[in-house]
Amino acid sequence: MATGTAASRRLIVAITGATGAIYSVRLLETLRKLGGVETHLLISSAGWLNIQHELQLGKDNVHPLADVVHSVRDVGASIASGSFATEGMIVAPCSMRTLASGAHGLSDNLITRAAASC
Repeated sequence: MATGTAASRRLIVAITGATGAIYSVRLLETLRKLGGVETHLLISSAGWLNIQHELQLGKDNVHPLADVVHSVRDVGASIASGSFATEGMIVAPCSMRTLASGAHGLSDNLITRAAASC
């Protein structure tokens, strides 16, 4: 879901199934306040469990913090392409599974595919 900001810089933010969902949520809140950065958000299913457990937040609270929210199953999304111009990608928290997948070049979901493209 895009809100159509005219930011000149883009950043991909992913939340996976490790403790510390607050880091990405606070990052998104801060970037929203500062402006000038178009954020693209990805949240794994285990990431959602952590957000709900650690922060007692739901999609209605987290999705509006990003400019674009992508499904982790959409490996054909714009951010999966090396031609997608971005400042980079932050995966916080990063589960060991996501870390291992990235280290070994496994692109089985949009989080790991976007990381490989970055």
